Amino acid sequence: MSKDSGLGAGDLMLAFLAGAVTGAAVALLLAPGAGDETRRFLSEKAREGQDKAGELARRGREVWKQQKETVATAIERGVEAYQQARDDKEHA
Repeated sequence: MSKDSGLGAGDLMLAFLAGAVTGAAVALLLAPGAGDETRRFLSEKAREGQDKAGELARRGREVWKQQKETVATAIERGVEAYQQARDDKEHA
């Protein structure tokens, strides 16, 4: 049986953003380049991070939708099996 880590999508996104901010701060403190060069580099990385976050959010929504459909189908089949078993028992 697997254990739930307790992290929801919102918690995961918050952790990602906190990591991005921390990484940007460390990069600014340790950057060997000139100010303009560093800002350009950080801007590019921020855009890349934003693109990746958007892609992860899109994938998360797709997985959520698929899981919802899978659970709904399983419930429908369970109800049908229950009703079939009940009908079979009544006719026997």
